[in-house]
Amino acid sequence: MKRIASAAMAAGLLAGGLALAPVAGAAKPPEFQPAPIQWGPCQDESLQKAGAECGMLDVPMDYADPAGEKISLAVSRVKHTVPDAQYQGPILVNPGGPGGSGLRLAALGPSVPKDAGRAYDWIGFDPRGVGSSVPALSCDPNHFSYNRPDYVPVTPELEKQWLDKSEGYARACGARGKLLEHVKTTDSVQDMESIRKALGAEQINYYGFSYGTYLGQVYGTMFPERLRRVVMDGVVNVNDVWYQANLNQDVAFDRNINIFFDWVARHDAVYHLGATGADVSKLFYDQRAKLDREPAGGIIGSDEWTDLFLQAGYGQTGWDARAKAFAGWVHDGAWEPLKQLYDKANPPGEDGGFAVYNAVQCTDVQWPKQWKQWEEDNWATHAKAPYQTWANAWFNAPCLFWPAKAGKPVDVDGSKVGSALLISEELDAATPFPGALEARRRLPNSSLISLPGGTTHSGSLGGNACLDGQIADYLATGKLPERKEGEGPDTTCQPLPQPEPAAVGAVAVRPQQPAILQEALQANQH
Repeated sequence: MKRIASAAMAAGLLAGGLALAPVAGAAKPPEFQPAPIQWGPCQDESLQKAGAECGMLDVPMDYADPAGEKISLAVSRVKHTVPDAQYQGPILVNPGGPGGSGLRLAALGPSVPKDAGRAYDWIGFDPRGVGSSVPALSCDPNHFSYNRPDYVPVTPELEKQWLDKSEGYARACGARGKLLEHVKTTDSVQDMESIRKALGAEQINYYGFSYGTYLGQVYGTMFPERLRRVVMDGVVNVNDVWYQANLNQDVAFDRNINIFFDWVARHDAVYHLGATGADVSKLFYDQRAKLDREPAGGIIGSDEWTDLFLQAGYGQTGWDARAKAFAGWVHDGAWEPLKQLYDKANPPGEDGGFAVYNAVQCTDVQWPKQWKQWEEDNWATHAKAPYQTWANAWFNAPCLFWPAKAGKPVDVDGSKVGSALLISEELDAATPFPGALEARRRLPNSSLISLPGGTTHSGSLGGNACLDGQIADYLATGKLPERKEGEGPDTTCQPLPQPEPAAVGAVAVRPQQPAILQEALQANQH
């Protein structure tokens, strides 16, 4: 979820991202050959502790003009620790977004069970426009500051305020220069190919989460012979990029927030927020209306209330903390925990991830040009899924005004990808399960592990022995779960059990992903 240009010469991709026949007599631009990365110390403390090295890689802003203006990608590496004879090559990692920083994920190797990660060079990178890459895109750092209009546009005035705000953000991004024309998924795929060349590797391995699975599918379409082993967790449905994907998410997040409410109700002895999910839900929306009239602490209004609970729809990790904050506010008027949860997910004065998210999604494909269609579709979706629909609509609304030209989505063809392991929890809200089934159809040499009943988005390497053990086996040997006939998953694992509330004053302890991965994934949640 964050919730997704130029021509690719070697694959024959034009600016829209579609593979087209070359024009007769047209000269093919020379292929870009990057210089080797000059590795040195990392500035990030977590990368230093992991023994990583860092560097910058110059790549063309526009791959159709490889001799033209350059931008720089920030790249990190933690090298293999097995004998060279057992080395399995570089593995690039992307945490999703689009707009997520992956630089720290070079430290992910030790999180793979059975020491299977030790045989790889783990390569993290900040995609173009992101984080430590240069230039980094930022348009209006205060776009998500406190005291925004209520998300649900129940009056013409609210609707106009949000449309004006969204148009203003798009206009601010338009002032950021030529990079905005070259931030499509196909551009980042070309950057991955440049990283491969700079590493001197014939092939790369790849581990992608969330939007990173779309990046992997497009790379597998453009450069299938360059992929070796591929793990994709939380699989984007390539049929729905990107307008329909967001409407699908709205319905799925509404289901998952109600699963959270049901869990809160089962533990009413702890939280005292209602004995049924319906009771908790009513209290949640009553509080949202109350906060719209009078924000908690003067700053936590209905929008912040909606946003700070979003992580509960992404997975179970934050259920206890959010239920305790909910209870503390209702029973004691404690608003500070609400602010802490909101600020952690929405750091004040930062919009880099949001800027790149829009820059990619608004130009990968043309969004509807008429507000009337947005309005009708979102009100229809809101009627059945009131939790997140309008919040998500305004998150994407800059695409209605985006100043850079949109292309066409890549027709993903994974038939030449030799091997891929797909992972999906079947109640994942950010990347609903049909996306994994579609990827399985398009990658005939893949296998799919599903987790029936699981609500966690991109939860691999999070302590599920069944799932993580199969990932380790695949990375160690290349052996996939046996592919079954039909359209379903090839094997299943039980999801991690729902958490038990921690005692008052204690922190719930349960298996969870390494901090660097949790932080990278949570930064992409909108």
